[in-house]
Amino acid sequence: MSGRFGKVTCPGPSRRDFLRVGVLGGLGLTLGDYFSLQAASADEADPAPAGPKAESVIFIFMAGGMSHIDTFDPKPYAPIEYRGELGVAKTNTGEEFGGLLPKVAGTADKLAVLRSVTHGEAAHERGTHNMLTGYRPSPAIMYPSMGSVVAHEFEPRNNLPSYIAIPNANNPFFGTGYLSAAYGAFSVGGEPATKGFKVQDLNLPAGIAPERMEARKNLLSAVDSHFASLEQSELLGAMDSYYQRAYNLISSQQAREAFDIESEPAEVRDAYGRHAFGQRLLLSRRLVEAGARFVTVMDGGWDMHENIKGSMQNKLPSVDQGLSMLLTDLDNRGLLEKTLVVLTSEFGRTVKLNKDGGRDHWPKAFSTMLAGGGIKGGTIHGATDPYGGEPADAPVGPEDISATIFSQLGIDPTGKLMSPGDRPIDIVRHGEVITNVLA
Repeated sequence: MSGRFGKVTCPGPSRRDFLRVGVLGGLGLTLGDYFSLQAASADEADPAPAGPKAESVIFIFMAGGMSHIDTFDPKPYAPIEYRGELGVAKTNTGEEFGGLLPKVAGTADKLAVLRSVTHGEAAHERGTHNMLTGYRPSPAIMYPSMGSVVAHEFEPRNNLPSYIAIPNANNPFFGTGYLSAAYGAFSVGGEPATKGFKVQDLNLPAGIAPERMEARKNLLSAVDSHFASLEQSELLGAMDSYYQRAYNLISSQQAREAFDIESEPAEVRDAYGRHAFGQRLLLSRRLVEAGARFVTVMDGGWDMHENIKGSMQNKLPSVDQGLSMLLTDLDNRGLLEKTLVVLTSEFGRTVKLNKDGGRDHWPKAFSTMLAGGGIKGGTIHGATDPYGGEPADAPVGPEDISATIFSQLGIDPTGKLMSPGDRPIDIVRHGEVITNVLA
């Protein structure tokens, strides 16, 4: 039997089973009785697997290469030229985070940190491809982003696109790769922190009332029916499915309200922070609460080759405020247990400050944060050496992170997707679920 996740084998009765039936026949058991008892016994021995732990993902990508030393893996006992000048913040679980993350440190019981993430791609583009797809770049094929895989595997929920990007998905590695463009991200196309923020393409054009939009839709349906017997009917049907999704999004009051961040109470917006990072996270919470399956939040500016102290002092306070509030808000609303939050970057930074007081690209060791969606809070997985340069324990790669995300959503990471030419390709290749961080 074949399914979306590849070939499934259903073995039939063995010769030994039939011999057993012959023996049991003398006891008055029919063949049907035997297999009924066998099925009941199997149910007791092998209970049905639990359902997916996560229903949605908020994937926060810190583009540029966020320093692990100054955030989730500080080295307070290293020389000053390694540890920097930002100090540490004690977590509520007895660990230490970077000194500019005191609020996040206060939510450490809700999150897990992978301190031993590693790969070999020191260029931004290649490192980004690695972390967003779970695959090393290949000259032969473009792999789909995790968001596009989720959109391929799950239908839209509550008329919201399955895959949404805040503020946009202008990086090609957020794209669909070898999958159809139908599984691409819906970009909100603007900053939620901007006064009067409106999502692009979500509003009807001026002069087009909802009634007129409905009339146009009915006309399109009539045209499709007229051509239903023609050879191109299959193509028309596929196109209509895309138009239908767009129409459902525009016409759905629930979907439109999910994007309406200005309807959020002022005190909640203040708690997230009236800055770009905080408001992007607030919008992501609204979207997963309304039914979005995979929301990517982009934040750039982490390529700090110079003056990392001043750059971090400028960037990290908004991250500290927004991220800690997101975790707290999701938890208070009962959403954290079914929403997987991921924060990562394409790589880390060099452990020794350079001559300009900055840190350079470093993919050999860096950190990724996970929370909610079946993740065991208060967990530190793996460790780096005393300077933070290389994993000293339990290294994990991008493929392991991808396998864990998919598994928590109920997607079999060992399954296959079909590329052009009907070539099956692994959803994740050589990745292992990171079981140590699972609740």
